[in-house]
Amino acid sequence: MTETRKSHLFYQSRQRRPMLDQARGVYMWDIDGKRYLDGSSGAMVCNIGHSNERVLEAMRRQMEKSTFGYRLHFETEPAERLAEKTAALAPEGMEKVFFVSGGSEAVESAIKLARQNAIATGEAQRWKVISRQPSYHGCTLGALALTGYAPLTAAFDPMMRPMPKVPAPRAYLDGLDPNDEATGHHYADMLEERIRSEGPETVLAFIVEPVGGASTGALEPPAGYMQRIREICTKYGVLLIHDEVMSGGGRTGKFFAAEHWDVAPDILVISKGFAAGYAPLGAMVAHNDIVENVLNDGGFLHGFTYAGNPLACSAGAAVLEEIEREGMVANAARIGDELKAGLQGLMAKYPVIGDVRGKGLLLAFELVRDRETLKPLPRELNAYNALVDIAYEKGLIIYSRRTRGGYEGDHFLVCPPMIANSTHVAEILETLDASLAAFLETTVDRRLQAG
Repeated sequence: MTETRKSHLFYQSRQRRPMLDQARGVYMWDIDGKRYLDGSSGAMVCNIGHSNERVLEAMRRQMEKSTFGYRLHFETEPAERLAEKTAALAPEGMEKVFFVSGGSEAVESAIKLARQNAIATGEAQRWKVISRQPSYHGCTLGALALTGYAPLTAAFDPMMRPMPKVPAPRAYLDGLDPNDEATGHHYADMLEERIRSEGPETVLAFIVEPVGGASTGALEPPAGYMQRIREICTKYGVLLIHDEVMSGGGRTGKFFAAEHWDVAPDILVISKGFAAGYAPLGAMVAHNDIVENVLNDGGFLHGFTYAGNPLACSAGAAVLEEIEREGMVANAARIGDELKAGLQGLMAKYPVIGDVRGKGLLLAFELVRDRETLKPLPRELNAYNALVDIAYEKGLIIYSRRTRGGYEGDHFLVCPPMIANSTHVAEILETLDASLAAFLETTVDRRLQAG
């Protein structure tokens, strides 16, 4: 039994889960034979589904040749091939790729490259990286300093150099029309104000998720926002970094989410769905000029042991080939529209759902106590955990976080693999419907009546 099985592992808490036996497609099974629909692709990772045979075969072929080749000793064909594929997918002029093992490493790499570019170009006074509140950019100390999510950062504040923040463009909470460009400019202009107040000559970069991740729950930027922040960064010589760790890889219906707004950053980072869970892999992709500046100034003072690992890169290249071969980006857009419409149908049925948002198969819904005021549910309900546990018991895996800066509010990411079809969508919605009904009966109604 899960409760009595001894384990020497520890992660965030004492919570235990069943032992995983196997996973295929969108489904996973525990050792007792219970089936779960992976409605969050793990942590928005397993974009192409589990146990894809062509990816596994590519990894087998590479394992028979070599599993490791240190980057200072050898160049490897899988790394070169994946870098070429990645550069071809990136915006024009961004042809330089630096491989890492995960999203936090990718963000660390981006801010260190940005800093070294400033030094190389005679602007060593630039060091501040502006980010948004709330936001999440990783758990290493450098990435955590950019993160606007106090429950994860507060304990480490004395160990970090604080970085400036601007409000995330949560128009739905501020009562603004997200389809009005004036709304997008309203939030973007806060960035300009912050750059000016910090001293433009000291600001190095602005980092932004084109579509929000865990901390904002698939937040879509209001009209005009992405274009305006690009203009502002260019105006003040501030590098624009797109954090596509979660949104990249095709999940939003474009390979990079920023393509929805036809804007390009100076540096971008991608992980999670990049190798889709088959191997630890991420990448930083940078504009050629930035990399040349740094290399001409003595080289990039940064690196990881497993950067460009041939086994991981063979998996990543096979994943990109599968995405293209099976038309998964287009499927994510089409099935995402279907799933989003279904979530909106649940919103019409359950007043406790205050918002449905996202693009493609990066979707979320938020629970509220009052839909008119968007007042959150009482924090002591721990709704973000309770609904996840109810759905899990019913065989559906979803992902949750606290919406309002980490301390209250509850949103749930519904992000199945990009191979999902209409049958899977129907199963997700049916299980969510039953889970919401059980959640209201066992948690919300009783608590609010008692209160």
